[in-house]
Amino acid sequence: MSQRSTCGARRSLLQLPVAAAAAAATSGLRAQAWPSRPIRVVVGFPPGNTLDVVSRLMAEALRARLGQPLVIENKPGANGVIAASDVIRAQPDGHTLLATNSSGMTVNPQLYRRLGYQMSDFSPVAMIVSAPLIVMVNPAAERTAGVRSLADLMAMARARPGDLRFGSAGQGNITQLSFDMITHHAGVRATTVAYKGTGAAQAGLLGQEVDAAIDTPLAVPLVRAGRLRALAVTGAQRWRDLPEVPTVAESGVPGFDVGFWLAWMAHAQTPPPVLAALQSAVGALRDDAALMRQLSAHGLPGFGDPQAFTARMRAEHDAWGEVIRREKITLD
Repeated sequence: MSQRSTCGARRSLLQLPVAAAAAAATSGLRAQAWPSRPIRVVVGFPPGNTLDVVSRLMAEALRARLGQPLVIENKPGANGVIAASDVIRAQPDGHTLLATNSSGMTVNPQLYRRLGYQMSDFSPVAMIVSAPLIVMVNPAAERTAGVRSLADLMAMARARPGDLRFGSAGQGNITQLSFDMITHHAGVRATTVAYKGTGAAQAGLLGQEVDAAIDTPLAVPLVRAGRLRALAVTGAQRWRDLPEVPTVAESGVPGFDVGFWLAWMAHAQTPPPVLAALQSAVGALRDDAALMRQLSAHGLPGFGDPQAFTARMRAEHDAWGEVIRREKITLD
């Protein structure tokens, strides 16, 4: 055999493992055939909650793209912990997703003494929407009828230490932590009444069970109708739907910038090709004009870079950790 033919044979032999590996990888992807069955989307809050509504819109939009139905399962409780724990126990094959919010990922792991998951146990699929929160009072309540600004509310709390009743969306929820940040800056004390979600807290404010609450932009129609009075919004800029309402920073808390987001997450051990396909399918929804209009009613549509979203989560994790440690908040 000539030297040339010998070299050619050697190249062929060297190429065999590469070709075999490529064939195996292709075969593996075909075997995964994702999605091969309906996809569960586990929502940690009751039906009708903002996260539930947004997830149902997403599920309907993805059905045709993925060729499989997306089934919403509501598992409310413990500020989203029950749902997150359910997804962690599921097979990490991309057929079970978690619909969660800021609190579920950045707050809960630092709040609960016994928790079955950490932020690192999940990989982001997409941040769906984000928005600021709104500090509100009930203008029909005798105690807060004259409260027209955040400064007025803090003055009320200062005059009667511990007497101001604040309704949060749950013990350790981002609404409570946001209010704790405000009262800490003002040097006042308030009593927190924890409800099971923003809807229940809103009902408590309307029913005059509490003096103030922090809600999502879904409360804007009640503000427009005069049933609730918005004192401030928690973001860095005024909210598009309430341009006349100042930010918390404008109201005397410099640098205050807090918002919430809603997102879908996958198990961190989801195979990379499946996660990439999932992220691509969800990311493509940004071109669905009808869906974007629907999502805009709940906040600013997201669908950005998953890596940038991960960086945001880590920054918020650190910021909320500081508040939790300072206020000495822990839950079983």
